[in-house]
Amino acid sequence: MNLSPIPLAIKSTCPYCGVGCGITATPLPDGAIAIAGDASHMANRGRLCVKGAALGETLSLDGRLLHPALRDSEGVLRQASWDDAIERVATGFADIIAEHGPDAVALYVSGQLLTEDYYVANKLMKGYVGSANIDTNSRLCMSSSVAGHKRAFGADLVPGCYDDFDEADMIVLVGANSAWCHPILFQRIARLKEARPEVQVVVIDPRRTATCEIADLHLPVKPGTDVWLFNGLLSYLARSHACDERFIEQHTSGMAEAMVAADTELLDVARTCRLDPHDLLAFYRHFEATTKVVTAFSQGVNQSSAGTDKVNAIINCHLVTGRIGKPGMGPFSLTGQPNAMGGREVGGLANMLAAHMELANPAHRAMVQEFWQSPRIAGKAGLKAVDLFHAIEQGTVKAVWIIATNPMVSLPDANQVQRALEKCELVVVSDIVGTTDTSAFADVLLPALGWGEKDGTVTNSERCISRQRAFMPAPGEARADWRILCDVAQRMGFGGFDFESAHAVFDEHARLSIHRNEGATVRVFNLAGLAGMDARQYEQLAPVQWPVTPEGAGTARLFQDGRFAHPDGKARFVATAPRAPAHAVSPEFPLVLNTGRVRDQWHTMSRTGRAPRLAEHTSEPFIDMHPQDALRYGVREGELARVSSEWGAMVVRVQHGGGIARGGVFVPIHWNGQNASDARVGTLVNPAVDPVSGEPEFKHTPVNVERFGVNWHAFVLSRSELNLDSVAHWTRVQGRGFVRYELAGRKAMLERSAWARELLGVVDADADWLDYEDSSGGVYRAVHVVGERIEQCIFLSPRPDLPARAWLAELFSKETLTPGDRAGVLSGQALGMRADAGATVCSCFGVGRNMICDAIIKNDLKTVAEVTACVKAGGNCGSCVPEIKVILVETRVRETA
Repeated sequence: MNLSPIPLAIKSTCPYCGVGCGITATPLPDGAIAIAGDASHMANRGRLCVKGAALGETLSLDGRLLHPALRDSEGVLRQASWDDAIERVATGFADIIAEHGPDAVALYVSGQLLTEDYYVANKLMKGYVGSANIDTNSRLCMSSSVAGHKRAFGADLVPGCYDDFDEADMIVLVGANSAWCHPILFQRIARLKEARPEVQVVVIDPRRTATCEIADLHLPVKPGTDVWLFNGLLSYLARSHACDERFIEQHTSGMAEAMVAADTELLDVARTCRLDPHDLLAFYRHFEATTKVVTAFSQGVNQSSAGTDKVNAIINCHLVTGRIGKPGMGPFSLTGQPNAMGGREVGGLANMLAAHMELANPAHRAMVQEFWQSPRIAGKAGLKAVDLFHAIEQGTVKAVWIIATNPMVSLPDANQVQRALEKCELVVVSDIVGTTDTSAFADVLLPALGWGEKDGTVTNSERCISRQRAFMPAPGEARADWRILCDVAQRMGFGGFDFESAHAVFDEHARLSIHRNEGATVRVFNLAGLAGMDARQYEQLAPVQWPVTPEGAGTARLFQDGRFAHPDGKARFVATAPRAPAHAVSPEFPLVLNTGRVRDQWHTMSRTGRAPRLAEHTSEPFIDMHPQDALRYGVREGELARVSSEWGAMVVRVQHGGGIARGGVFVPIHWNGQNASDARVGTLVNPAVDPVSGEPEFKHTPVNVERFGVNWHAFVLSRSELNLDSVAHWTRVQGRGFVRYELAGRKAMLERSAWARELLGVVDADADWLDYEDSSGGVYRAVHVVGERIEQCIFLSPRPDLPARAWLAELFSKETLTPGDRAGVLSGQALGMRADAGATVCSCFGVGRNMICDAIIKNDLKTVAEVTACVKAGGNCGSCVPEIKVILVETRVRETA
């Protein structure tokens, strides 16, 4: 009888997008962690996307920052004690404050922090340092939504919940590639569409993304014209007598001014937005005729110099029809990060106070200071992200503490960020990895706990507070971010930071939410039912949506009684006069750059880059552009191109994804100096910001594209890391048991064998080195074998069409190479019956495009369900379903042609 104990599954929350999926983590006897969806969590009901499912592959300590480090007088980072590191930070900040005042220091934090971390950081800066110079990378993704909510509703309030998607009769997705960026929510919409085909799904996006595969209507709006589009809808609704006059009169104000700004004709809107008038009219008519409409928006709306107006233009259309506060309807902001909402709750932005109180309101400042019993309180808004790094470069901010984020990659005009950090007197970086583009400039490097090690709460897009629980021990000397902040605060001589646990921090946060929260100015955000929990109750806290009643019940929807958070209880229409993006195209920079995520990666890849299967779908940075634009600018698919703007340049590979209109290009955000030689898209992005929210315009940067000429292309699969200093262009991804490099060079290749040996570090003349060279064609292939196992292989050619990598990758899982394997490597193709699986489509099961195409043809497959039954693709998280649909159509068209 097996008497081994049953592993205990620990419930936690996924650390990726704002959907906030519940997960279970089960430690296994071999030390691995089994990850599964939590069937009891309201956000995902047991489902996980491929990124969440691969979390167990990201938990190794390779590359982790495990000890504090200080930069010495010679400029070298050396390991140090926590005591020395805390002293360096505390003394450095205190001395600068004493000489230059509190506004000479700043914190730059992240939506990757837990609410408890965020709370302590905000309390330290605003209540004890006395400056509001604390901003967050959420400024880069959600601040326009925050500003739009505050203007319309009186506070930063998301009205609805995910259940509204199930009850809607029409779903409008604006600037939201949900299939890739919020996949579990997208699959929920897809299931709704299958169950109720009459539900209308409209996608408004300049690109034809994977999300469009379930759409009844795709409106490929001209970048930057969303305000025109929704002003046109508002005007159409008024002319069609679709307004809810009773709701408008009793619950809103400002409609007349909004209507004046929105006054326009449909044909003018169609012309400005570059849309087919018939499609535009169809959208307007569907919206008019459908009561239960959810309009969900994300970065395509927010990341704009007119982002706040875009948000309010959308909200105006829901206010004019009274479609808010009821099941199946309302504007819905889809947050990008796992705790962007939690950060907003505690005042993580430079213009906010904790508990949704207003920094500009003297009464609110007094209430927070009274509650904290702090020696001071910030008296004015601090510097927003882009302005903060300009102030650092100018020398007015002399110390910055960067926590859980990588601004050298994520901020616009990233070269300016580098100049700022180079000039800054004191740069402190708290992170979980030892080497990032940002940590290279750190004077103090502090090891933080990562997901699976830290304990606290996060809040998702539907205001649902969930626990993140630790299921792994703290590695090395890593500490929780809230603990590090408390240590520094106490060393600076501040009281009020004697927290002993995340529970203690959360309890103070919850109590602040109800402090003086009564009378005529009741704040909607409150955690009454969570204040005063003991440690056991906190540990067992189940997901709950705020506001939380004193009895502990959550609230699914806000504004059900028609009362909003403005003092008069009325929502505000906001006049949104349309305006063009901050920078127009020009002869020098004639194309519009759009940026965003790819399906299987996250932010700057410090976590997802550890999981080999997540690199299989998109392994290189790329520029997606229309074939006619590629022809015009002299670049070809599969080759390298230099993309430049007024602010910087990068080199990426050209592809034609089929979803880009002429005049636009798309580049993903994830690649950085750790995994590519020159692919930080932030170096190109213009630093223009929304005047209200301060959010940068990531979706509209004028650029030029030109050929990046090279003499050779190569790839290497290697069990060991390579020194790539001599290579003109390279990218790096983690494989299963190896590292994959894509290389290109400009220097003529004369001695290919000697060069390859030097690159791979094979100095032993007697090494088992097999190679093949075609001197006339410039082709070279080699394999390095140690024992009977492949150690490295390299393929080189003057052309980019090198052999498939997938079958070579399989060789690294074999302990012994057969003679056929060796011959296959030298011939450049698998021998025998083995077929190339093709580019990965389904990362969950490792199913390639060629496998799917072959199965469709061989078995006469007609639906995604049949494909799944045959080859498993699409049978787990569903993220690849839109691609499978496209493959089905393309394959059957090709077969019948």
